[in-house]
Amino acid sequence: MPDLSEKVFIITGGNGGIGLGLAEGIAEAGGAVAIWARNEEKNTDAVRALQDIGGEAKSYICDVSNEEEVIRTLASTVKDFGRVDGLFANAGRGGTGTPLVDTSLEDWRKVMAVNLDGVFLCLREASRQLISQGSGGSLVAVSSTSAIHGAAGNEAYGTAKTAVTGLVRALAVSLARFQIRVNCLLPGWTVTELASPAFENEYFREVTTKRTPVRRWANPSEFKEVGAFLADPSQTFHTGQQVCVDGGDTIF
Repeated sequence: MPDLSEKVFIITGGNGGIGLGLAEGIAEAGGAVAIWARNEEKNTDAVRALQDIGGEAKSYICDVSNEEEVIRTLASTVKDFGRVDGLFANAGRGGTGTPLVDTSLEDWRKVMAVNLDGVFLCLREASRQLISQGSGGSLVAVSSTSAIHGAAGNEAYGTAKTAVTGLVRALAVSLARFQIRVNCLLPGWTVTELASPAFENEYFREVTTKRTPVRRWANPSEFKEVGAFLADPSQTFHTGQQVCVDGGDTIF
């Protein structure tokens, strides 16, 4: 594990699933964690879990699709911790689960509001803060392997996750002069609350497991080391990359 002591990282959607796995990795490496999420009860449980492993953590109620809330929550985070050293834009929602021809504009926009607009808002505000601090930092957007193999029947989700990868590449170039690294995490099939309907579908679980070379779904705890690596301030030459953690799914 890298040494993240005296570093502060925001993790949106960090109260469960992959987000909590990332938070645990940062906490175990000595970093402080600010969880931004909407469920107060889950936020409290996540903070307690991080504190139980010796981490410093605080949670904030925030809807990442709301510009005013993002701006206000970042200000509160900086006030409480004194600074931030990075942000993981992890908060997301599932797709419509309906074919494109049956998807309404309203449903399409609901997915985009969180999975794309929310990522934009969080990365924009975190970028402004890191630039003003003048000491570099790390920004990570959590995309999906859907950005590689597509998401037939779930086009809104796949489109948003693909767009995120383009945003990351552009920001990696424009923010490099400020010593700010920008990378993208692409998780494969992972047992989370968001993915539970798919995992509980026996046929779907069997098919996706068979096409994954390691023959299983991931556990959120497996993202601890990945989170610590992406936050590591010593990785100054690692930027603009897509870090795929999928058990080999996208190359099989």
